[in-house]
Amino acid sequence: MPTRIPASERTSQKLDELLTQGVAGGDARAELLKLAVRKIVEEALEAEVADAVGRGYYENGAPPGAGYRNGYRRGRLATAEGPIEYGVPQVADRAEPFASRLRAGLAGRTAELERLAVEMFARGLSTRDIEAAFRDASGASVLSRTAVSQVTERLWQEYEAFAGRDLSEFSIAYLFVDGVAERLHAGLPREAVLCAWGITDDGQKVLLHLAPGTKEDTASCTAFFEDLKRRGLADPLLVVTDGAPGLIRAVETCFPRALRQRCLVHRLRNLRSKAPESRWPEIALRARGCYEAASPALATVLRDDFVQTYERELPAVVQCFRDDFEACIAHLRFPLRHRRVVRTTNLLERLFLEERRRTKIIPNAFGERPVLKLMYAAVIRAAERWRGIAVGEFEQRQLRAIRDELGRAHAERVAPAVTPRQTTPVRKLRADR
Repeated sequence: MPTRIPASERTSQKLDELLTQGVAGGDARAELLKLAVRKIVEEALEAEVADAVGRGYYENGAPPGAGYRNGYRRGRLATAEGPIEYGVPQVADRAEPFASRLRAGLAGRTAELERLAVEMFARGLSTRDIEAAFRDASGASVLSRTAVSQVTERLWQEYEAFAGRDLSEFSIAYLFVDGVAERLHAGLPREAVLCAWGITDDGQKVLLHLAPGTKEDTASCTAFFEDLKRRGLADPLLVVTDGAPGLIRAVETCFPRALRQRCLVHRLRNLRSKAPESRWPEIALRARGCYEAASPALATVLRDDFVQTYERELPAVVQCFRDDFEACIAHLRFPLRHRRVVRTTNLLERLFLEERRRTKIIPNAFGERPVLKLMYAAVIRAAERWRGIAVGEFEQRQLRAIRDELGRAHAERVAPAVTPRQTTPVRKLRADR
């Protein structure tokens, strides 16, 4: 096994660590973007050198005068996210000194490189993407077709590894699913981008899936969940969604052992749209008191009081309040310290809005590839805020008990009906012989 590895592979290892473990502090989104840009630059420079010396990193047999690799020195690139240091491969013993044409043009390409970093994770890159990013002032590509293909293939393989990775290693307690409208095609209406992320039984955060251009109808949402299940994701304990009917039906079909939590931020918006503005503070206070009660039993009592108070005066408010009520209080069955996190999907939605304000780093980022802000940056930021969730021994016992209870309830629902065996009545013999 070679002891030396290319600089791009070391950067890939750091990317993996960031995506699985997060960072101790600072802006995880900026760090992720910087590492992704660094990876692209290093892979492109290594492909340029491989093309120049006529062989891959670990291959022998250089032709005379082609030179050989002679380690790395550090380069520095100024970007919107701050300076990025990267490895510059060196070539020695060459008939003509090697000068990287690619590196000479990097300084004016930072915005394009950041866009590539975004798309590297979102949907992989095409040959045209790479060629467009590494052109000189005259418009000619500074990478050969062979080198471009090598970079493209590596990046595509990384995306495919994410999109097809085995999910069976994750025991998900809380699954969050949200659909956010993004303009994926210039000049066309916004399209839904479904995102799923979860919190495991031991409190870890994991991005599970993101699918661009989906509709929030039953068929699209079912296909989204079936892909998760095909890759080994078992039923979570709780699935948190908004009120999209197609999404709700798909959850109940695909995860029959799970409880469903209706996002309370969305539900309160629904209630506000039905209520007179002058009465909203009072109604909101009572609704929140019900949704955030100490137990499901207390929430039911408060619900009945709410209905009795407003049924005649505000029937539309009461109808909205009653609708899907059990899903609104499902979080009350879970550990107290988890409830604030698991009763809403709104964190991701707010982060998406924040990321839209920062799209200057990726101008004209349309196309079927969603941008990194939709995929990793927002979710990783959300994950930073989830770090306060504790899963101690007491919470673990609670989660195991809930899982056992849900499993038994599902088994009872699907068990075949048992028809009582009919017995033939025994006639009493008449002793008349």
